[in-house]
Amino acid sequence: MTEDTESMVLELLRRMRPSMERMELEMQDIKSRMTGIEISVSQMPGQLAAQSLRLDRLEERIGRIERRLDLVEHH
Repeated sequence: MTEDTESMVLELLRRMRPSMERMELEMQDIKSRMTGIEISVSQMPGQLAAQSLRLDRLEERIGRIERRLDLVEHH
């Protein structure tokens, strides 16, 4: 390479450095956000199971109330 070409390449690399540093910071932020999303998603099955259990208990209680009040048609 000629000296001019080398200096042009070095200048170009110097100009690129701030952009690369910003991209590194943005990638760190994206990784942090993704980790938060992964944690939230991994907790969803447990939350859904808890809601399902609560609904099952409510259904059971409503059934008992209907039977006590004789609101259920007997087949």
